[in-house]
Amino acid sequence: MKKIATVLILFAAVLISNSCSKSDDEAIVDCLAESIFVKIHNSTDATNPKLMNYSAEYTGTGTLVSVKWTFGDGSTGTGTAVTHTYAAAGTYEAKAEVTVKKDGAECTSIPKRTVTVN
Repeated sequence: MKKIATVLILFAAVLISNSCSKSDDEAIVDCLAESIFVKIHNSTDATNPKLMNYSAEYTGTGTLVSVKWTFGDGSTGTGTAVTHTYAAAGTYEAKAEVTVKKDGAECTSIPKRTVTVN
């Protein structure tokens, strides 16, 4: 009988300790909510039409950890503000892999932007 009581007490302690922690589902919802605070911007350089200026902005309450860019022509870059010179005119899909840390979890969103280079 003592063994059963000990096992039940341990089981109850585990249930109580887990009921106060954040579940994985809540972390996923938080990451989806954080993605609305991520925006990317681009502008063409005034003197070089193949030079594109990119920036990533995060306005949420977490901490911006990293930004990894893919420019759509096989080139990549890192940082919140980058420039990229395209070799040829055309339409490209630029992506920014933006990682934010909030409440002990890291959330990554990948906003995209279609750009036309003359």
